[in-house]
Amino acid sequence: QVQLVESGGGLVQPGGSLRLSCAAPRSIFSGNAMGWYRQAPGKQREAVASITSGGITNYADSLKGRFTISRDNAKNTVYLQMNSLKPEDTAVYYCNARKSSGYVYWGQGTQVTVSS
Repeated sequence: QVQLVESGGGLVQPGGSLRLSCAAPRSIFSGNAMGWYRQAPGKQREAVASITSGGITNYADSLKGRFTISRDNAKNTVYLQMNSLKPEDTAVYYCNARKSSGYVYWGQGTQVTVSS
């Protein structure tokens, strides 16, 4: 079974918004840092945002002010709110969880397409 499941991707117009969700088993979510990565066609996978178990966030500099990561510990879910979307944001977005041991879990990815 897939351990992290992303949802919320889709097709949006430039300037639009999407909220991605990533649901994880409590054993993976609780106490671990969570993050979002993305991979655009022909490009390397890049980090988008992360959030620690205590709620400390980190963002790619180019995305600050447009993307917001959050987590709901009661629901074992991490979110990525994406605003003012641009065509260059088009990518497959992946959720991950990082254990203190360094082991990383990955979701299957969800496609985000920004186009007129």
